[in-house]
Amino acid sequence: MQPLEKSLRHKLEKAIKDARDIAEDSAWAALEQLGVGEAAPYPHLTEADRKLRRKLRAHGRQLGNGRNARGEQALDRLIEEVAYEHWHRMLFARFLAENNQLMYPDPDDPVALTLEE
Repeated sequence: MQPLEKSLRHKLEKAIKDARDIAEDSAWAALEQLGVGEAAPYPHLTEADRKLRRKLRAHGRQLGNGRNARGEQALDRLIEEVAYEHWHRMLFARFLAENNQLMYPDPDDPVALTLEE
């Protein structure tokens, strides 16, 4: 395989950095919607959302995100973790799809899928 020419490498690098920024912005929005950084859960959250919020707060503390005296929790490391996991999941799915290895998990008759499906 031939290496990419310099201009294409720079375009690829910029696209990856832009996508990473978008992933982090999206992770922040999702965590904010659940009120993960807030001291108390939002009243509109369902019980399933509250359970997810508790798990995310605990995971954030494991990553080193601290809480202040009011119970608010920092989100910087959790945002990075969520974005990283989502980004790599998307890349892996794309890799599998491009190589016709993305399959519907039917043990008797696995079917190749596209990302659109």
